[in-house]
Amino acid sequence: MRRALAFFLGLLAVASPVLAQKPTLKAYFSDSAKVREGGVKLIPIQTPKGTFKVWTKRFGNNPRIKLLLLHGGPGSTHEYFESLEGYLPAEGIEFIYYDQLGSAYSDQPKDRDLWTTERFVEEVEQVRKALGLTKDNFYLLGHSWGGILAAEYALKYGANLKGLIISNMMMSIPDYNRYASEVLAKQMDPAVVKEVKELEAKGQYENPRYMELLIPNFYAKHLCRLPEWPDAVKRANARSNNDIYVLMQGPSEFGASGRLERWDRKADLPRLAMPTLVIGGTYDTMDPTHMKWVSTQVQHGSFLLCPHSSHMSMWDDQRTYCEGLIRFLKETDAGRKTVRFGKS
Repeated sequence: MRRALAFFLGLLAVASPVLAQKPTLKAYFSDSAKVREGGVKLIPIQTPKGTFKVWTKRFGNNPRIKLLLLHGGPGSTHEYFESLEGYLPAEGIEFIYYDQLGSAYSDQPKDRDLWTTERFVEEVEQVRKALGLTKDNFYLLGHSWGGILAAEYALKYGANLKGLIISNMMMSIPDYNRYASEVLAKQMDPAVVKEVKELEAKGQYENPRYMELLIPNFYAKHLCRLPEWPDAVKRANARSNNDIYVLMQGPSEFGASGRLERWDRKADLPRLAMPTLVIGGTYDTMDPTHMKWVSTQVQHGSFLLCPHSSHMSMWDDQRTYCEGLIRFLKETDAGRKTVRFGKS
């Protein structure tokens, strides 16, 4: 009987490594720094144009699950990820805010040669090393432009990753442009689309009328569907570096025309061997059908659809997004390669 009980307890230990390793409240908020700065660390980044510093902030401490967050834009900020604070700490999951070079609290050099996907990838790798993230605990979540950056990082440095999350981002800008033109634009009032296109043809992106048209007809339906946008989203928008955004994404909200215009990694997806979660929203600016397809092209893909959300799924379908993310992190930590979510 004793032997059977010991065997049973052993099985429980193997089956539930996350529960066994979940940090205590004291351990989760531990800080061994001589001067405690609330988890903030400024990391020097070597670039072809010199050394600059980027801002990071660790929230919590978990030796098994460390989630680095890549914000969108390019040129947005970490702030719109603050929704995660309502979910991840209670599960003992460590996450790390990070303003990419040129954004918010990080240095903001003006050299246009710095704003390339390849250089951003090397920046992420330097951040990983500085934070001591390893293949045994390093999860990377990229949202929107951050999803492009996360995919590029995983293709080059995938051996460093324990898990990858591509959130609200298609893996082809040409496909995204087609979706914006052939699907989203056709759902709008033709008169509104016509006026928006006329303003864009004249280069009048700063014309107040441009946003008067976009906010109720496009942003409120496909960017964030909450009737009142959260303060964190407003702060991120207010701080965004428009110079980087326009250079890489382009000035139009109906498709990319900048340096990312021809970016396409569909053919390379089978090279991604780490557990990968793809998250999409029914009303997203990105095609949810495409994002589900992406999850079938990587070696170990899972797909989470947020049925009530747009591009900011972590806000307008918050429970689905955060609980799905937590489940993926925990089950990956437990050794599973894929996770099935409902009918997805």
